Amino acid sequence: MEDCSSSDEDYYYSSDRDSLDGLENEDSDLQWPPSKGPTTKVITKESLLAAQREDLRRVMDMLSLREHHARTLLIHYRWDVEKLLVVLVEKGKADLFSEAGVSVVESEDTGTPVSSSSTAMCDIRIEELPSDKMTKMDCGHTFCNDCWTEHFVVKINEGQSRRIRCVAHKCIAICDEAVVRNLVGKKHPDLAEKFDRFLLESYIEDNRMVKWCPSTPHCGNAIRVEDDEFCEVECSCGVQFCFSCLSEAHSPCSCMMWGLWTKKCRDESETVNWITIHTKPCPKCHKPVEKNGGCNLVSCICGQAFCWLCGGATGRDHTWSRIAGHSCGRYKEDREKKTERAKRDLYRYMHYHNRYKARKDSFKLESKLKETILEKVSISEERESRLRDFTWVTNGICRLFRSRRVLSYSYPFAFYMFGEELFKDEMTNEEREIKQHLFEDQQQQLEANVEKLSKFLEEPFDEYADDKVMEIRMQVINLSVIIDTLCKKMYECIENDLLGSLQCNTHNIAPYKSKGIEKASELAVCWNNKASSATDKCLPSDCGTSGKRDRPFSFASSDDSDCPPEKQPKKESYGGGFFDLNLPAEVLDRN
Repeated sequence: MEDCSSSDEDYYYSSDRDSLDGLENEDSDLQWPPSKGPTTKVITKESLLAAQREDLRRVMDMLSLREHHARTLLIHYRWDVEKLLVVLVEKGKADLFSEAGVSVVESEDTGTPVSSSSTAMCDIRIEELPSDKMTKMDCGHTFCNDCWTEHFVVKINEGQSRRIRCVAHKCIAICDEAVVRNLVGKKHPDLAEKFDRFLLESYIEDNRMVKWCPSTPHCGNAIRVEDDEFCEVECSCGVQFCFSCLSEAHSPCSCMMWGLWTKKCRDESETVNWITIHTKPCPKCHKPVEKNGGCNLVSCICGQAFCWLCGGATGRDHTWSRIAGHSCGRYKEDREKKTERAKRDLYRYMHYHNRYKARKDSFKLESKLKETILEKVSISEERESRLRDFTWVTNGICRLFRSRRVLSYSYPFAFYMFGEELFKDEMTNEEREIKQHLFEDQQQQLEANVEKLSKFLEEPFDEYADDKVMEIRMQVINLSVIIDTLCKKMYECIENDLLGSLQCNTHNIAPYKSKGIEKASELAVCWNNKASSATDKCLPSDCGTSGKRDRPFSFASSDDSDCPPEKQPKKESYGGGFFDLNLPAEVLDRN
């Protein structure tokens, strides 16, 4: 959904400041927070490797680890470096490593053929094999290369390639990714590429603060948030979405409320409610029958006659007062209650749905009017006039769009907040009524001012004299400030008085932002100039489609067949150029 944003949210300008002396106090009351820059980043195919290396470097330098050990730790803790540090401080390095399945052996070379004797025993095959056909892992377990390879192939095909455990019984150690790449690449080079791809994409798939953009068709971008995962963001492709549930931006509705609302609007539950209220099932063929006359004896198309009051089958002999041989004057409480409840629920749903849809329709119509209003601005700027600055119009349009969006999603929120589906036991009827009146009062004030702002923006100000335009300008500025304040108060009411007062509050909403949904900035591809021997090992070579989603990540494969697979230069294509990922960082930067 489009959300217009402006580079400058200050509504008053120096070109005609003198005419707005009466608004100085309004402006001083509106305290904009200091700009901190974008807190969300767009991760493209070019910057994915850089983003992953940034976190890997922090853990490697902090704990003096090899790259695959650092990656194992980060995948276990879902790439949350802060959580990793907390566990390190609270439990120590030994527990940190053991929980993640990291076995650090400094005195021996691991992942290499066993050379201490001419033969060695493979405990899986129960067979003596030459030592050059055996491989030892960090955990100390040694098996033949064929057994290791088959184990790795099975795990990669099962989608467990990010954390392949040792094949030994009850061993939780994670296998060295270089060994996996080497052994699998000899027989199954396609699976080795898939393994590398999964390792690289784990930064997004396993990271709580990074998610794929839900655009269709997929733009290939991922979004990383810095502070709170309960927020709304805009990708560089223009799609705005809720970062928590990946659906459209729906604040002030919580993710659970929005999921229930979309399901309710999508399925046929309300059609069933209408049938329950306005029809009765035929006692013979059980098809719904609608009454179209005043007589209580109705006939189905199958020929069966029955009583409309109770639904019982009858004969056709009847008078205006009674049906022959039939009496249903006894009150049946359960059936009456069920019908009345269905009717009440349907009318309640229609009340909120009609207003939700009306606000959405207004938003769409006013989006089309944006071009018309901007044409008026162009005409006004060309004519000779004292007024040269019309940015108050674009600011007013942006404020109108944002407030329309807030209003439209406030109705699904009210439907569930004051209904009995989610919070039946959280509030008494008296408390629910008081809170509902409080919320609806604020909602009504916001609606009234939004309609006023819409009316002034639709005025043909390009045809008015300067004094009339100045009057409209002051009204638009005042209403923009008032609407922004009312939106903030509504969010405060929801967070503190409504959701905040619940005992079991599992509903979180994205915070209100005066400048609209934040547009994520692209993550800069900057390589660390610090060269380290620990990083000279192979990095994941490519990032492409993993079967979960069609992502346009495509990289070149290596042709250096003379080198062993774990030392082959991994070349990554970025727009036609190639980077050897085995080179030190400063060489990459220079290239």
